[in-house]
Amino acid sequence: MELKLYNSMTQQKEIFTPKVPGKVGMYVCGVTAYDLSHLGHARAAVAFDILYRYLQHLGYEVTYVRNFTDVDDKIIRRANELGENPLSLSDRYCQEYLIDMVDLQCLPPTHQPRVSDHMEQIKDMITQIINNDSAYVVDGDVFFAVDKSPNYGQLSGQKLEHTRAGERVAVDSRKRNPADFALWKAAKPDEPSWDSPWGLGRPGWHIECSAMSAQYLSFKFDIHGGGIDLIFPHHENEIAQSCAACQETNVSYWMHNGHVTNNNEKMSKSLGNFFTIRQITELYHPLALRHFLTSAYYRSPLNYTVLQLESASDSVFYIYQGKEFSFKTTRLIVIEDFLMLMHRPNCLMNYLTLQDCEVALSSFREGNLKEGTGLKDGKVPRITPAAQDCINKLGSEFQTRMSDDLNTSHILTGAFQDALKFINSSLNMLKKKLPKQQQLSMFQSLVELEKEVKSVLGILGLMPPGTYSEVLEQLKAKALKRAGLVEEDVLRLIEERVTARKNKDFARSDQVRADLSAKGIALMDEGKETIWRPCVPVEQEQQTPSIEQEQKAAPIGQEHNAAATGEEQKAVAAGEEQKAC
Repeated sequence: MELKLYNSMTQQKEIFTPKVPGKVGMYVCGVTAYDLSHLGHARAAVAFDILYRYLQHLGYEVTYVRNFTDVDDKIIRRANELGENPLSLSDRYCQEYLIDMVDLQCLPPTHQPRVSDHMEQIKDMITQIINNDSAYVVDGDVFFAVDKSPNYGQLSGQKLEHTRAGERVAVDSRKRNPADFALWKAAKPDEPSWDSPWGLGRPGWHIECSAMSAQYLSFKFDIHGGGIDLIFPHHENEIAQSCAACQETNVSYWMHNGHVTNNNEKMSKSLGNFFTIRQITELYHPLALRHFLTSAYYRSPLNYTVLQLESASDSVFYIYQGKEFSFKTTRLIVIEDFLMLMHRPNCLMNYLTLQDCEVALSSFREGNLKEGTGLKDGKVPRITPAAQDCINKLGSEFQTRMSDDLNTSHILTGAFQDALKFINSSLNMLKKKLPKQQQLSMFQSLVELEKEVKSVLGILGLMPPGTYSEVLEQLKAKALKRAGLVEEDVLRLIEERVTARKNKDFARSDQVRADLSAKGIALMDEGKETIWRPCVPVEQEQQTPSIEQEQKAAPIGQEHNAAATGEEQKAVAAGEEQKAC
């Protein structure tokens, strides 16, 4: 199945064909490092990380470049406010960003260049643009002459006469055209500067990406990506200056992710309505945040709500959850031999997914080394027709959706959920006394299905870095923190509820359960035992929090933001025709 990607330049989906067969060059605009990164940055990082992973899955050798802007007006202003050296400040926040990327399980790009390390390449490109009569020098500043760019506006649809002078600078009367933009800025007191043919100074905003993409990928490469807000002026100016430096400049596909919104307004630092990645991961597992970020088509706006995060966290718990097995003794035990355990009386297996599958298969693989398994002679049991059908459907549905411009919005529903249900039902079937060959066939079916499920999760970046049990414990710890409780509190309330039930005080028993449920803690009665797990707080469906409440991360929520559908993709594509700066 051919991969189709939406190209912002042509405003349509196109079959992906790399310039060099088997190889892909991809450049994505990174962060301006002057503060902790917010959810908008996380969305861009995750969206292009998924593209990176999927291209590798398809067998491509990918050179992925994501830059750091570590020389910029915003950095200088923030450093002055803090009394800190601008380069030291930006270095600190570059490192913080990398920590966030590890938490979000974004693979490290092939190259992560910084502006401060590429001054020679930037100056060389500016010199070439001047020599090609597309830039001019005024008092140590160098401006790009947009009138020299006949195709200016080709990406954004902006008409030159309607363009703004710039996104980050005020209008300068020295410019020949108000839309001209700075390639080099003359030095100012107490600002970092570098020597150049035009005097001491530093680069303008746009030139860095042209210079660094050319350095690592040449002037011709496959994919250039970033947030939709970068289309104009940043990417438009990149195209103009790169073409001015080299007429053979060509990027095959321009890709842009949609905004993260808060109350349907773009989330950004400048508007003051943003949440940093750290603020979210303080209360929610990074995998829950990543799940949330993949829940909508990457080009669609994604509206932030606490309910969305709660739902994402609950979904992750469901995927990984495992349950210890309990018996009449009410003693929780460690599973040493799954096969032996399944056939004991009163073994409870109602909540089974990947962790329990892993335990079962671990015992199965260990058993293969023993006599009488049927595998010692090298024969591998056939998987069941039902399992093969489930595997085929999961693989086909995943490939169909990913090939359609990476539409991850429903990728963890449908066939994926069917696969989890099949795993659960198979594990429960194994509780029964089955003929050995049927049992082995069922185990082999689980082996192959688990492999397919893990492949999907791996491409989406949702496979845990540690064990399933570690992630489950971390998810529970985050749920307790959101609820303002410690586990001892929950266990004490469970005992209180047990006592109330013994005394037939069912009103109190129900109240304990309801109170915990409202805080995102679900009680599960399993025989004579009661266990707990995180859940979506009941009050989520009844209240809509203010921004202030969201900032406090109170476990109350807002209306659900439905994931993007095929029709939503069409709406987004149509909206691209009316881009505004």
